[in-house]
Amino acid sequence: MKQRIVILGAGESGWGTAVLAAKQGYDVFVSDGGAIKDLYKNDLATRGIEFEEKQHSEEKILNADLVMKSPGIPDKAEIVKKIRAKGIKVVSEIEFASWFTNAQIIGITGSNGKTTVTSLTYQILKDGGLNVGLGGNIGKSFAYQVATENHDYYVLEISSFQLDDIENFRPNVAVLTNITPDHLDRYNYELQNYVASKFNIAKNQNEQDIFIYCLDDKITMANLDNYPTKARKIPFSYDKPVEEGAYVHNNEIQFLINKTQLNMSIQELGIKGRHNVYNSMAAGIVGSVYGLRKEQIRQSLASFKSLEHRLETVSKVRGVEFINDSKATNVNSTWYALESMSKEIIWIAGGVDKGNDYAVLEPLVKSKVKAMICLGLDNTKLHSAFGKSVDVIINCTTMRDAVRTAYQMAKTGEAVLLSPACASFDLFENYEDRGNKFKECVYQL
Repeated sequence: MKQRIVILGAGESGWGTAVLAAKQGYDVFVSDGGAIKDLYKNDLATRGIEFEEKQHSEEKILNADLVMKSPGIPDKAEIVKKIRAKGIKVVSEIEFASWFTNAQIIGITGSNGKTTVTSLTYQILKDGGLNVGLGGNIGKSFAYQVATENHDYYVLEISSFQLDDIENFRPNVAVLTNITPDHLDRYNYELQNYVASKFNIAKNQNEQDIFIYCLDDKITMANLDNYPTKARKIPFSYDKPVEEGAYVHNNEIQFLINKTQLNMSIQELGIKGRHNVYNSMAAGIVGSVYGLRKEQIRQSLASFKSLEHRLETVSKVRGVEFINDSKATNVNSTWYALESMSKEIIWIAGGVDKGNDYAVLEPLVKSKVKAMICLGLDNTKLHSAFGKSVDVIINCTTMRDAVRTAYQMAKTGEAVLLSPACASFDLFENYEDRGNKFKECVYQL
């Protein structure tokens, strides 16, 4: 008899899992509490996969042998509580997909930088001639690629939510970029729960595997011994020399892997800023571990361009620069954005607060921010955090109003920075939607 898999959530990961599960002979049922995009609905229907939207039918869900829960659905959701109460096994998409591939997996997680490190690592391996897929929290779902493509390597961006429901998932190379407080609303406002989730990436690794981490990251280093892994550990650092790994010396990155050395000036890097030196070190180590040619790694690091929605210069309008950093969904990402600015700023921030502590931003806000525009449905926390640091704070509930208000306040030589430090779900579909609307409104000025 066929095993029955129920897939909760029909976004990219849910749809991809449904396609893979059907291919592997499961009896598949997809259930989404909201509306399913037409693209996914049409494909599920074409493949003969049963689905429902805008509801969760318990009689069709609680008879499952296995449930794949999409990462956006919290454990506190009623249907998830009932599934767990019945003792039905719950897994994430990356866990399920990993059962059906023998490819090498490079898994990348962290509070900040993971999208850049994932994209950069993919670029390095692809430029090096490897047959590589890009997926996870970025691009096409891992499960869909395992079902429809045949790669020898997968570079996966993996969120803490995806790591929460892994059992045997084991990346051959794991990268932990850093850990800063984020998503605490999903972790009962306990930082340690979030830390444990991040370290899950290395828990199933063995002696043949590699765990790459940041020696300068305080939370990572404070917890490294608490979450043991059998993998070979390779660090990277801006400040401290390492015997194996990567570090900066005299404005040059020194990569030291498998007794070979590659030096590269940080001026040569395609993406600028201290945080991107860290990102380049992490990705460069992966390329070195797989034995790619030094010259090719250097070329990939030099030619890589900044990602959309990450400190992306949109346009200059009458001498005012507009910068889209919509991907800054937590405080630490916004810290990097503010720290990198040399102009006076009108700062657009706000959205869904994830248990943020804004205190770390206060010195930068005080010295660099001329005015602040709060773009969210509830801005009380931002007002109380920055009311004394910024003379002018204005509330807006549409991107059009926020952009126009910022433009009216800005003078030639100043910048308008969208760097929200919050999730986007109160007013937008996701951070991409928020960033795209920002760009549209700038182009309309």
